[in-house]
Amino acid sequence: MNYYNEIKSEIIDIETYKKVKDYSKNKRELEGYYKIGKLLVEAQGGEEKATYGNKLIKEYSKN
Repeated sequence: MNYYNEIKSEIIDIETYKKVKDYSKNKRELEGYYKIGKLLVEAQGGEEKATYGNKLIKEYSKN
């Protein structure tokens, strides 16, 4: 048995798993924030920028 190659292989497997896990987490966060932004635009009546005095985010942050 070549211990060096076995150890190297395990380290590579661990690092690959961590990268895949990080990618999945970041992808989920990005999708979530995108959806939140889309919902906020819809709540503002489709306008990308809230009208003055709308206070939508302030209202939602209280809940």
